[in-house]
Amino acid sequence: MDQPTPLRYLSASDVAAAMPTLAERLDLAEATLRGLAGPAELPAKIGVHPRQAGSFAHAMPAYLPGGAVDGSEDRLGMKWVLSFGGNAALGMPAISALLLLNDPVTGLSTAIIDAGPITAQRTAAVSGVAIRAWAAPADRSRPRAALIGAGVQGHSHLPVLAHLLPGLDLVVFDRDAARANALAAAGRGLPGVASVTVATSAREAVAGADVIVTAASFAPPAERQAMTNDWLAPNALVVPVDYATMCAAEVARDAALFATDHTGQFLANREAGQFDGYPEPVMIGEALDRPVGRPAGRIVATHLGTGLADVVFGAAILAEAERRGLGTLLAR
Repeated sequence: MDQPTPLRYLSASDVAAAMPTLAERLDLAEATLRGLAGPAELPAKIGVHPRQAGSFAHAMPAYLPGGAVDGSEDRLGMKWVLSFGGNAALGMPAISALLLLNDPVTGLSTAIIDAGPITAQRTAAVSGVAIRAWAAPADRSRPRAALIGAGVQGHSHLPVLAHLLPGLDLVVFDRDAARANALAAAGRGLPGVASVTVATSAREAVAGADVIVTAASFAPPAERQAMTNDWLAPNALVVPVDYATMCAAEVARDAALFATDHTGQFLANREAGQFDGYPEPVMIGEALDRPVGRPAGRIVATHLGTGLADVVFGAAILAEAERRGLGTLLAR
């Protein structure tokens, strides 16, 4: 009888070493979004809430059929993500996550992966798919983008914006001025970025921007749904990765296109009060296949993060890690 493949553990450094290139990440993200609009199977996030205030632990299983009849090209796995806000005071990460991958033919586990680096890069890549499809820079020499939030997601979005909007004038804002300045310094060192300015308010940052990515902190004293229509240019592309922390419901309601990565997950979150006042969305994967070009007017492409994106990215990372002999093999 054939022996099962080894169970491989990939640390954060292993994941970083095996991470696909930016161009490959964009293609993986687009494949994920099209899969979500097609044959993928995944429930809305399920979770429990430990006793620490505001904590949660979410399970995110996902399955994507592939092209091979025997199932060998399918993708199967689950992300286990936890948030404990009090960890910051202890000098530990507030959010941690593991990704479990399974052989789609036998169901046996193939890898346990530190999902932290994956979360950052797959989120930025999904934003990149929307930017690649729907950014509409105004008639001027250089595109203009705004980035709200200077945390992990702010930094992971920088190279995506620079790659997709060459010659970019970028404006950043964060409630923490030191974090905003650090993000601006990182942006100034990237090829494709013409200039980076630190704004004194979120509204100042987004004024006149062609593309707005909002990755603001969920933590108080965040003002929910602060960014209203009157903040925005007529044809702006708004990409919220912070749920409804920044983007007001009226922006989505009045948009020429309001799309999300997975309708079922969005509606479950809306029912839980995360997107009060928001309209029904279409899936980004569906909108990508529409025969007409970019609709005139504002576009809102919000994405909540699905376990399928982690599984698709994780499979590519695992393949590269196996090729290069990265990680630790664990006894079964």
